[in-house]
Amino acid sequence: MAQYNTIQIIDFLDGFGENTKDILLDFSCNKNPDIEHFLQNNSIEFAKKKQSMTHLVFNDENGELVGYFSLTHKSIIIENDILSNNSYNKIARFAKPDKDGKYTLSAFLIAQFGKNYSIKKENQIDGKELMSLAYNILKEVQHQIGGTVVFLECEDKKELLEFYQKEPFSFKVFGKRISETDNTKYIQLLSFIK
Repeated sequence: MAQYNTIQIIDFLDGFGENTKDILLDFSCNKNPDIEHFLQNNSIEFAKKKQSMTHLVFNDENGELVGYFSLTHKSIIIENDILSNNSYNKIARFAKPDKDGKYTLSAFLIAQFGKNYSIKKENQIDGKELMSLAYNILKEVQHQIGGTVVFLECEDKKELLEFYQKEPFSFKVFGKRISETDNTKYIQLLSFIK
């Protein structure tokens, strides 16, 4: 089984300087061009401004950039009667419902998540492994500051929803959002860090 090294983009930039941009240009995600665009055009600036922190994932054996994820925190609103009672009990530890029964709370956001398709298929990282690496970072943050809710948004595509809703992460749908720029429908999902 391949071993991976996760490096925060600011630390990588400190070590590799301007060469960082060349390395990012080798990343390709034909399944979602927005993932590729963000990494190559926005990830460094977002990290410098502390808007989100991108973590680059490299194969230890051959040094290839196999994927990345960007993490931040953001407030979310969860409508009443969307989730199970068990989920609401967990959420109630961090937020109280307003008069309409909606919960507003701060949560960890997996803002970007993608793997590199420009490398040989046998060297590509599995999505489950990439998500596990993101969760490892979130568990470290949780240990330092607390928190338990993590969420993400994905396009309304069956294969994406099935991936995120599978064990061990078991994301649950809690809402949707329509992009103002291109009218794309995004499904909002949440999970809990144990």
